[in-house]
Amino acid sequence: MPHSITLSKITWSTPDGRTLLSDLDLTFGAERAGIVGRNGVGKTTLLKLAAGKLSPRAGSVTVDGTLGVLRQSVQVGPRETIAGLFGIADALSLLARAERGEADAAALAEADWTLEARLAAALARVGLEAEPETPLAALSGGRRTRAGLAALLFGEPDFLLLDEPTNNLDREGRRAVIDMLAGWRAGAVVVSHDRELLETMDAIVELTSLGATRYGGNWSAYRARKALELAAAHRDLADAEKEAADIARTMQALAERKARKDSAGRRKKARGDLPRIVLGGMKERAELTGGANARLAESRQGQAAEAVASARERIEILQPLTVTVPSTQLPANRTVLRMEGVTAGYAPERPVIRDLSFAMTGPERVAVTGPNGAGKTTLLSLVTGRLAPFAGSVRLFTEAAMLDQRVSLLDPALSIRDNFLRINPDADENACRAALARFMFRADAALQIAGSLSGGQLLRAGLAAVLGGARPPALLILDEPTNHLDIEAVEAVEAGLRAYDGALLVVSHDEAFLEAIGITRRLELVSA
Repeated sequence: MPHSITLSKITWSTPDGRTLLSDLDLTFGAERAGIVGRNGVGKTTLLKLAAGKLSPRAGSVTVDGTLGVLRQSVQVGPRETIAGLFGIADALSLLARAERGEADAAALAEADWTLEARLAAALARVGLEAEPETPLAALSGGRRTRAGLAALLFGEPDFLLLDEPTNNLDREGRRAVIDMLAGWRAGAVVVSHDRELLETMDAIVELTSLGATRYGGNWSAYRARKALELAAAHRDLADAEKEAADIARTMQALAERKARKDSAGRRKKARGDLPRIVLGGMKERAELTGGANARLAESRQGQAAEAVASARERIEILQPLTVTVPSTQLPANRTVLRMEGVTAGYAPERPVIRDLSFAMTGPERVAVTGPNGAGKTTLLSLVTGRLAPFAGSVRLFTEAAMLDQRVSLLDPALSIRDNFLRINPDADENACRAALARFMFRADAALQIAGSLSGGQLLRAGLAAVLGGARPPALLILDEPTNHLDIEAVEAVEAGLRAYDGALLVVSHDEAFLEAIGITRRLELVSA
């Protein structure tokens, strides 16, 4: 019988009583299913319910098969090792004793002579070189994530349950995880905003406040289907607006006809052409007919208005964000940044960057890439003046703005509006509100306190503050802007950057993001 995970009529609420999942039905088989949706909609909760780490308020979860759940713990003990993570420390110790001739016959009968080869194969599948005795604390966060994935593969589960497995991985690590999942033939349920990884999926499940919708195929197939849904929503809106206009015209015609008949009746009454009893009957019939017609028309008008509102709401949900921002007026031949013979780091005896020369001219879009530890963030710190080089020079020839993962240019105690006015002191209230509205902070949404925003909202607010002024800076510097953002937020950021005509210097491992914002050149750093 095929292995499966079935969630039936699942309802789950947060501790404060807010219903997050309601009457949800989903089944996963021997497939790779990507779970997508806004941050906070319940994607991680769904995985925890499937794994048995949470219990539903109503409904049931049935698992037929074994599960491998990625360990998300960042903190590890100083004595934890690769072998311990795999659960094979004792078995490896037995092999070592056997090889030294110290094991008795009973112990030799239990020895698994394929263990070391299977361990090496699992590590190789995620592109990780490590020894069994390697302490987990000695690995970077990204390499630790890969070790956790390798431990899952080693156990050969029927299902992998993975929550953002490529977060915080460098390009090499992301590629290893993507390749591993592309070749995975058992079941996998993967929460991710990594569109490159989602391209390897067999199905996409979109989770919204309205429930879950399954789309067959990978990310590209899902997006194509969503584009068709958007086109259909536009057609539905056009049809609903036409129907509403037709009803309005009909109501106007009925009102004008009634007015003419009422006027004629008053004239006849004034002349005394008809007996009073006849006039009374005519008036009663007219009132009855007019009242019925009015009620029918009002009902149809109300239904038409609801149809228009519903169609507009669907478009609001489906329509990608488009943004217009003022021009930086950066000439194509203008030198923006020049670094000459730069050596830098945090200890003179161990420089992170050595003898680097680099320049940007005009509205170039440059991606700074390389493995973790190669000096990408160090380079941005040099450009922004947060770090001075040990040797060489760094010169900026234009105004620049930096957006890091925390969007630290925003004061967390101030509202989005007040942050905008602080960063753009020449803007008036109307200009401020118009700029924020272009980034989907309309009306009271602009009054939200920056410290209360989600990661996606925070970055969007930072972009609005930097790009929404009368003259945006000619150089925008971004450090891993898509980390921890849902896809909707990433696409909003991409829309803002596509509308920007200045120079971009971007550190990112997200290839789909780099392609979407039109990177024209790469600066590849290597570990010192």
